[in-house]
Amino acid sequence: MLDQPTLLFICSRNKWRSPTAEKIYLDKGFSARSAGTSPNAQRTVSVKDIQWSTHIFVMENKHKQRLIAKFTRLLDYKKIVVLDIPDDYQYMDADLVEILHDSIEHHL
Repeated sequence: MLDQPTLLFICSRNKWRSPTAEKIYLDKGFSARSAGTSPNAQRTVSVKDIQWSTHIFVMENKHKQRLIAKFTRLLDYKKIVVLDIPDDYQYMDADLVEILHDSIEHHL
């Protein structure tokens, strides 16, 4: 049996988009975490998060660039998927849930 993927979801402040994705995929039985790239994030992404994850999903390209700048060598063998989801949604917004599901499923 293959190991289950570990999913890391990243946005800026870890307030709405990435926590929504984390909740959705925890509810589906995945190992999931969320974090933000901002120093003001609810939970800031760490070295341990990067090491733990098999799949990294970022909401915008700027998040990918911030991860690369901060964790360059740790990301050598990690794929980062940019979901292109703007910061236009509240936590668990029905439209956000649908967009996340549609954007992420084919990567798993």
